[in-house]
Amino acid sequence: MVKHIILWTLKDMPDEEKETVKQGIKRELEGLQGKIPGLLDIRVQTERLASSNADVMLYSAFADEEALKNYAVHPQHVAVADRFVRPYTKTRSCIDFPC
Repeated sequence: MVKHIILWTLKDMPDEEKETVKQGIKRELEGLQGKIPGLLDIRVQTERLASSNADVMLYSAFADEEALKNYAVHPQHVAVADRFVRPYTKTRSCIDFPC
């Protein structure tokens, strides 16, 4: 199994818009569950404590490294990323690791 964790800091925008963006990211990424081979679990965290320095976290698990690679280029994932994530992202940090 492989874990794939991403932290995003969103671009500057009004709080109401930022909340809408965060909910869209959560809805669309979690909606990929069961649609991409090898994707075992996908969760998006949008609620955070004031001590946080990121806006959104993606936690996902894959059957193996090959499944993660396929997810990265899967058309449904790319469509979600291009429409709901990338346009609003200022910074992205990622860690992938075997379990």
